[in-house]
Amino acid sequence: MRRVAVTGIGVISALGPDRESFAAALAAGTSGIRPMQLVEPGTVRFSNAAEALGYRVLDHFEEKDTLFLDRFAQFAAVAAREAIRDAALEWSADLRARTAIVTGTSAGGQTSQDENMRDLYERKQTRFSPFTIPKIMSNAGASRISFEQGISGPVYTISTACASATHAIGQAFWMIRSGAVECAIAGGSDAPFSPGMLKAWEGMRVVSPDTCRPFSKDRKGLILGEGAAMLVMEPLEHAQARGAHIYGEIAGLGMSSDAHHITQPLPEGASRALAAALADARIAPEAIGYINAHGTGTPANDPTESAAIRSVFGAHESKLMVSSTKSMHGHALGAAGAIEAAATLLALSRGVIPPTANYLGPDPACDLDVVPNTSRAVGVEWALSNSFAFGGLNAVLAFRRL
Repeated sequence: MRRVAVTGIGVISALGPDRESFAAALAAGTSGIRPMQLVEPGTVRFSNAAEALGYRVLDHFEEKDTLFLDRFAQFAAVAAREAIRDAALEWSADLRARTAIVTGTSAGGQTSQDENMRDLYERKQTRFSPFTIPKIMSNAGASRISFEQGISGPVYTISTACASATHAIGQAFWMIRSGAVECAIAGGSDAPFSPGMLKAWEGMRVVSPDTCRPFSKDRKGLILGEGAAMLVMEPLEHAQARGAHIYGEIAGLGMSSDAHHITQPLPEGASRALAAALADARIAPEAIGYINAHGTGTPANDPTESAAIRSVFGAHESKLMVSSTKSMHGHALGAAGAIEAAATLLALSRGVIPPTANYLGPDPACDLDVVPNTSRAVGVEWALSNSFAFGGLNAVLAFRRL
């Protein structure tokens, strides 16, 4: 089996329009959680969100493209462009045919679908644009990347709620490792800020009225975010031969299902995914120095994730740094795993562990070193990135510094 390197990263999020602004905000512990601007005030009971402020579609696309590209697909293409530029690949017809694109999304073109439903039921319109289906389909981001880059290998999209992007990156990693493809662009995107989508989240009663405080006492829930992150991956040997900058190695993927409850997580399911990632990477638990936690800030997730970590790592748990960057970029749903994979790789390659922001103090049920409020300049060799989704679907990636 081949080893797999990450040679390109692209990010757009509430922390900024690109990878460098994202990295700088993480290192500074800066939160991108602010009053919502994409919907009318008073639309829902919560008022704060992690929006990609300052994003203007016409800075990135021609006006005609907006007819068939939902915001989530735009984000996917913008992040992929940055990742591909960063990787500085030498494209050939053969490489394009042997490159995969695997993306994840939870909501897909929900913003466009919501608007169409308002047209139909509120405004009584009876005719829709012929671009309606292309705009709402979940694979629109992956397809747009394929069209723009001329990539003709396997292209598809995974939708497994908040584990979507982690599943996507993991499957792309497995394809390169096995030799099925020579390169991959993988990640996730989501843009959930439409009235209908927000009302649905309001109904779940898991969104915080103020901010996201993972693992903290007095935490009140998650904060919704949006954006995208994409990784360029290739065989390590090839990356080294061409002198590419390498952010790190993807070494393992673990997946499991709780087979338990549609929204309530189970520690045993998360534990199985963590253990499977370690086994796939062929490393002992003691090798891990940092975990980028799923860390939603909800009363249910954080103690469950803490218990899962303790069960897998035992006494080594006390030596782990475990932070949730959702405290800064929000919960970007199907894009979350990709944004957090990017954060993990940047932490490894730059030797700066991002903090859990907005932290008020320990909760005894979450007795971990959560890197509270301030980043740490610490070099670690191995890290994990956790994604635990509604439906009981769990995915964990293992990364190594090179």
